[in-house]
Amino acid sequence: MSGPLTGPPACPLVVLVGPMGSGKSTVGELLAGRLGVPYRDTDADIVAAEGREISEIFVSDGEDRFRELERAAVRAAVTGHGGVLSLGGGAILDESTRALLSGLPVVYLSLEVDEAVRRTGLNQARPLLAVNPRRQWRELMDARRHLYTEVARAVVATDERTPDEVADAILDALELRDE
Repeated sequence: MSGPLTGPPACPLVVLVGPMGSGKSTVGELLAGRLGVPYRDTDADIVAAEGREISEIFVSDGEDRFRELERAAVRAAVTGHGGVLSLGGGAILDESTRALLSGLPVVYLSLEVDEAVRRTGLNQARPLLAVNPRRQWRELMDARRHLYTEVARAVVATDERTPDEVADAILDALELRDE
């Protein structure tokens, strides 16, 4: 005799990737509310688990340790969360994470450096932008843009758009509207 039927593990309805300042958290929460599903952010998961900010982890333990924590947080979220999921900006650097995202409804929220400056000021606690933030942001994007594109089912530009407009574009791109 078999036990109760259980469905497959939860899988995210939408996964948001993109650089800092692209609006992953703001748009993710808005999108989750519109879809009536929970929202989860892997950076927030790491902060909660470690009891300290990401910038502190970078400074005290180094980027390699942070990336280990990030890889584990992404794996746990991708395999156990059925709502809207936002990943940290560098999560896509890991090959196993990119493989895990294969076939999922991933949306790359893109933006240009001027918009990133306007939104974040590039002066907050951003460990990878500590010196010459504009140049470093451009270098990060040169190294990451193709990876964001590689994992994405859709690309949504966020420049000069409100969070509501970005959420609408995501719903359209993934054909998630009830009309």
